[in-house]
Amino acid sequence: MDKIIVLDFGSQVTQLIGRRLRELNVYCEIYPYNKVPDMGPEVKGVILSGSPCSVRDANAPKAEIPGHLPILGICYGAQYLAHTRGGKVEASDSREYGRAQLTIVKESPLFKGVSRSSQVWMSHGDTISKLPEGAEVLASTEDVENAAYRFKDEPIYAVQFHPEVYHTDEGSKILENFAKGICGCKGDWTPASFIESTVTELKATLGDDKVILGLSGGVDSTVTAMLLHRAIGHNLTCIFVNHGLLRKNEFRDVLDSYKDMGLNVIGADASDAFLDALKGIEEPEAKRKTIGRLFVETFDKYAHTVEGAKWLGQGTIYPDVIESAGIPGIASKIKSHHNVGGLPEGMDLKVVEPLRMLFKDEVRRVGRALGIKEELIGRHPFPGPGLGIRVLGEVTREKLDILREADDIFIRALRDAGLYDKIWQAGAILLPVRSVGVMGDERTYEYCIALRAVISTDAMTADWYPLPYDFLSDVSNRIIRKVRGVNRVVYDISSKPPATIEWE
Repeated sequence: MDKIIVLDFGSQVTQLIGRRLRELNVYCEIYPYNKVPDMGPEVKGVILSGSPCSVRDANAPKAEIPGHLPILGICYGAQYLAHTRGGKVEASDSREYGRAQLTIVKESPLFKGVSRSSQVWMSHGDTISKLPEGAEVLASTEDVENAAYRFKDEPIYAVQFHPEVYHTDEGSKILENFAKGICGCKGDWTPASFIESTVTELKATLGDDKVILGLSGGVDSTVTAMLLHRAIGHNLTCIFVNHGLLRKNEFRDVLDSYKDMGLNVIGADASDAFLDALKGIEEPEAKRKTIGRLFVETFDKYAHTVEGAKWLGQGTIYPDVIESAGIPGIASKIKSHHNVGGLPEGMDLKVVEPLRMLFKDEVRRVGRALGIKEELIGRHPFPGPGLGIRVLGEVTREKLDILREADDIFIRALRDAGLYDKIWQAGAILLPVRSVGVMGDERTYEYCIALRAVISTDAMTADWYPLPYDFLSDVSNRIIRKVRGVNRVVYDISSKPPATIEWE
């Protein structure tokens, strides 16, 4: 399959390059700039991302860029190409950030079908003041003469704006021109082609080996299960672990939902072990790692009940991988994901992750192509650590019981109001503070619940959802009246970035 490689120099929007290409049915993979992969015949081009760094810094990130492939440099990538090929990059008099009007001054394959004048998004402190020898300007803005350029005798293009962000009106067209026009990608990456190639690869990799998969009831693990089931059939054993951090009645409801899918599912209640291990732990990363370690150790225990099991299946998706990576000194790791951290020493199982390179909306498209029922495909994402990271601070049974009741009222209200399917992810969070209140004639000193509802396409960015005031008023009243231990409800109106979807 045709492929574009994106080299990440630490930009906060690098993942959007991948999203835009996937929307064009062009397959791509993102790698840190210092881990350039082998460029086999399936690789048709390379994109260099932006970066918070300056190419003029002594410790600026550098990459070995293959010389035989088409290249598109974006922002830092454009400045890097100019700087390393003899051009001149200088600090701008003022940081160029925000909307700008791009004017095409020379026709080229990169801007084929693009309006002569259109809006683009700038975000850089340096600017290219002189192009390298052999380069020619393609487009300019009022403040940036060399806003886009190319090398005359090579398929190398560069833009100092960000075509991947939505604020660039014709950014997808520019990326399409590069991927399909200049690189020659056929754009045949579809859910059906992914299923066909993945099942074929799984058959070749797994053979007659047995696989144990963790089911959670979420779309990621469900799609993973169906892909593995198509590939190896009865050699797949699914285990749904109750780590004591699930929503109200979720253990029973999830097991019921899989009964008619032909999957071999075992329910395993390990809640006591998880809750005991979490005693006294307050720091978010420590909680995630503790839950992740026990989650995998639980599978190791149940692996011994499945004779001949050699693989552990996981529903890892691309945002998990990206957010857990980070580039040392440039892009920080956002958080740890329990299914990205590897396996403990002594565990005999190998890991298989069929969805590792997919974004969430792509997983849903694949799920629908597999014929999975909509009630499972449409479920909101739920974090692997469960309510363990929605009880802020130390996790206790009392706090979990309070949160489950509040969360159940919120989610049921969203469904009853016809809002659930309009929202990407929603849930309640128990804050580690108490506040004074009055109920009847008595003073109370109880917990505060925060409600969170966001819209997104891939979880890399998200906006808070404007729930109606009447709805919020009704939910708040119901929670305070029916959930003992809560006397205050607030609504989170933070977007990602700068916040994350989960509070921990």
